[in-house]
Amino acid sequence: MREVYIVGAGMTPFGKHSDKDYYDLGQEAVYKAIKDAGIDHRQIEAGYVSNVKAGMAPGQKVFKKLGMTGMLIINVENACSSGQTALNLAYYAVATGQYDAVMAVGCESLTRGRQSGEALAPDQDDIEGILGNVMPGIYAMRAVKYMEMYGATEEDLALVAVKSHKHAALNPYAQYRNLVTVEEVLASRKVAEPFTLQQCCPIADGAAAVVVCSKDKMLQLGAKGVRIDASVLVSGKFKNEPSDMTIPEISERAVNKAYKMAGLGPADIGMVECHDAFTIAELLYYEILGFCNKGEGVQYLRSGAAELGPNAKAVFSVRGGLLCMGHPLGATGVAQAVEATWQLRGQAGDRQIPGLKAALCHITGGGVSGMDNAACGCHIFTV
Repeated sequence: MREVYIVGAGMTPFGKHSDKDYYDLGQEAVYKAIKDAGIDHRQIEAGYVSNVKAGMAPGQKVFKKLGMTGMLIINVENACSSGQTALNLAYYAVATGQYDAVMAVGCESLTRGRQSGEALAPDQDDIEGILGNVMPGIYAMRAVKYMEMYGATEEDLALVAVKSHKHAALNPYAQYRNLVTVEEVLASRKVAEPFTLQQCCPIADGAAAVVVCSKDKMLQLGAKGVRIDASVLVSGKFKNEPSDMTIPEISERAVNKAYKMAGLGPADIGMVECHDAFTIAELLYYEILGFCNKGEGVQYLRSGAAELGPNAKAVFSVRGGLLCMGHPLGATGVAQAVEATWQLRGQAGDRQIPGLKAALCHITGGGVSGMDNAACGCHIFTV
């Protein structure tokens, strides 16, 4: 297994792009990543392109206008984990020596042709979803259970959104860059008790891309690379029995594999991009990813450990997370890797985490009846 590096990263702003489709956004991200890497596009040997809603052959539509045809193009759909799945495939293609330089690309257009406020409908054979157990409801039940077990309050949940907005205000790529207060978060309309609107991630359009290569190729290019020390993808288990909704088993399994692969632990990590689709999720991931003990998520948040500032330990969702960036399904996982690359290279501007040496990206995907999630990806990056 060879060492694998990200040497180029590019991204579009996230939000509503009524004048662009997913392949337009994907082309922009690919162009930026190639330019950042200083590589000739003809040296890219394969492209792994994640998208959830576009249908057949999205990767070919992204690459063709850039003159990148004839190379291997693999289209990837794995729900919200699609982007990290594409990166996982790119990683192993280089690590095993199949290719020297490839790309992972995520692109999605969710707002074109969709009415404002319209949710993603459950599959017709998803009995839980059809009966109303859709994502806001699932996470709302997790929140209620967590509050019952550990005494957390609605104000504690709102603090997650307040922190993410602080970070997003420093990020020109974020969809929402406004500061909010706890009172404003709680005053926004109810979506699923106890969540208000500002505690739920919005849909969005956007794209992100990274150039992934071997160490020899990186040295040949003279590029400033970020090493991928762990690339893990796991699938969910079916359980027809009661379970603790405050313990995301699939995430625990994936991150432990990632720590073992990288030879690192939570104490080594200074930045985390997690699947913060709802405020409760980030609190749960403080705990399940190993940054504090069970039931101590609120204490970790209130201490400032997850926030840019003098008390930071592992800064969570420094780009604003899903809550403020939005969640263009196929793009999110790659966008997390772009942020990690910029941060580790010291190129994140006002939101830069000082002295960062290691970053963790985590995302789950897919609500399937009887499963915690369909998939979970975890990557660890170092300099």
